[in-house]
Amino acid sequence: MKATWNGVTIAESDDTVVVEGNHYFPEAALKREYITFSNHKTMCAWKGQASYLSLLVNGEMNTDAAWFYADPKPEAEEIRGRVAFWKGVKVEA
Repeated sequence: MKATWNGVTIAESDDTVVVEGNHYFPEAALKREYITFSNHKTMCAWKGQASYLSLLVNGEMNTDAAWFYADPKPEAEEIRGRVAFWKGVKVEA
């Protein structure tokens, strides 16, 4: 699977975990040069607290376009150490 935004590959891996229709990529699959910090957090009743990352590609910012669960609840342990995308990021084979 490949995650792309603004014409650039953000992450690529054959080892994704699909939860609720979202592909969670291993953290090691991220192209860190396009990832930037975000303070945004949300809460999921069954997965726990999500933290977000923003993307910076070719001078354009996509705020909070990726999320991860640093300490997921036991039901969501399979996505520990993984990152998912939204907000216009294309995820395809």
